[in-house]
Amino acid sequence: MTRTSIPTSTLDHVLTRQLAVAWAGERGEEPRLGWWRTDLVSEFGGQDLFARMMPSTWRWAVFQAVREAARRHDAGLRAQAHDPDRLRSLFFLGPDLDQRLDERLQDLKRAGSDPERVLPDLGEIVTESFSASAFGEWVRLHGEVSVAAEPAGRRIKGQAPQALDLAVDKLVAALDPLGSDYPLPHFREA
Repeated sequence: MTRTSIPTSTLDHVLTRQLAVAWAGERGEEPRLGWWRTDLVSEFGGQDLFARMMPSTWRWAVFQAVREAARRHDAGLRAQAHDPDRLRSLFFLGPDLDQRLDERLQDLKRAGSDPERVLPDLGEIVTESFSASAFGEWVRLHGEVSVAAEPAGRRIKGQAPQALDLAVDKLVAALDPLGSDYPLPHFREA
């Protein structure tokens, strides 16, 4: 069985959004949205630890760790839903896609460039000081979606677009309005 080809630009688009949302969802020394209990992307939090442990790849390791924290939080919320494997969220796009994103992240990490250089859109979002209003504006730039509130989170009405980048943009758009809890925007597969 052959894998369907996905352009690296599409994988980079998805990774940029995952890393930006994971970064924004942190709480800690430099509080942001506080959706997960991590303090990885701050100077005296994870950055200091990872810089000492992995001097050449610490920037990637920090983003990889906060993405994993977001993924686990997302998985915990999905697990509370009936048939959670049918939910597709920003941090669970399906086993094959998730594996490809992990592989792409590893490739980028091995390449040796800074995340903000390789993923230029990320550098525009992830800044020294967090602004909820600026992040909210970035979320709204992804368009408008119609959602239904469910116990599992915000279900995006309709089917997910076939194009991965468009589906991910809808998942990001469904974060609006931002709240004190991660809203788990998702599509439900038929």
